[in-house]
Amino acid sequence: MGEGLRYHVDGELVPAGEASVSVDDRGFRYGDAAFETLRAYGGTIFAWESHVERLEGTCEALSLEHGLTAAELRSRIDETLAANDLADAYVRLSITRGVQPGKLTPQSEVEPTVVVYAKPLPRGGLAGESVWDEPATVETVATRRIPDEAIPAAAKTHNYLNGILARTELSADADEALMCDLEGHIAEGATSNLWFVRDGDLYTPTTDGPVLPGITRQLVLELADETGIAVAEGTYEPADVLAADEAFLTNRTWELRPIATLDGHEIGGGPVTERLSRRYDERVERTCYD
Repeated sequence: MGEGLRYHVDGELVPAGEASVSVDDRGFRYGDAAFETLRAYGGTIFAWESHVERLEGTCEALSLEHGLTAAELRSRIDETLAANDLADAYVRLSITRGVQPGKLTPQSEVEPTVVVYAKPLPRGGLAGESVWDEPATVETVATRRIPDEAIPAAAKTHNYLNGILARTELSADADEALMCDLEGHIAEGATSNLWFVRDGDLYTPTTDGPVLPGITRQLVLELADETGIAVAEGTYEPADVLAADEAFLTNRTWELRPIATLDGHEIGGGPVTERLSRRYDERVERTCYD
């Protein structure tokens, strides 16, 4: 994994096989870290400002004052892409609270650990290819999303145990776990936001619940508005998705991925999914390749 690639660790570019952090790092000990998953298209980080804003929100939720500017972080990302000669890539930026004494209470003085790694992805935009081969096979799971009052849903941290437990419930051929909140309302996928279409209108679970405000989610909301597609953000049951005409998932890597089946029930994409996917590709093309 990562053969021939170079990662950016604490200001230094190192071979992927030699990249490491201390076992005393709080990101390793406790998942005490913030991260962002980004995509580079044609050498441009798509929606960079939105990612910076969400990263700042996560760090604020963690009371993690890392002291790095957006420009410094972007420079490390650009250096990583250049070192690996990558224009179209998956990029992950992580900031941990760094090495501190082995006590749960964090110290206010922080020397953060900053890691950037990247791997090649196909070209995006109008001439691009999907990173997924087939529409997603999705299953609802018993594991519930952690309520926002316990861990802020808007915080994108290294602590992914909730999603991992959900994924362990899946059958061998499933791609994503669809999770509900404690009341049994649909929240989101383990690593994706959910959308469904009924009678030409678009529906997605509200971020008032334990739902990550995905960057791709926000873009789809904008594209739907531009396209004249009515959108409702609300509270829905699994039965609402099963009765849908179309359904799809979004995240930064997948972009828009239709749901082939939910719990064995066929749904699939359709005209609304296709229209939004086209508008998404047009936005990427115009922003990053033109």
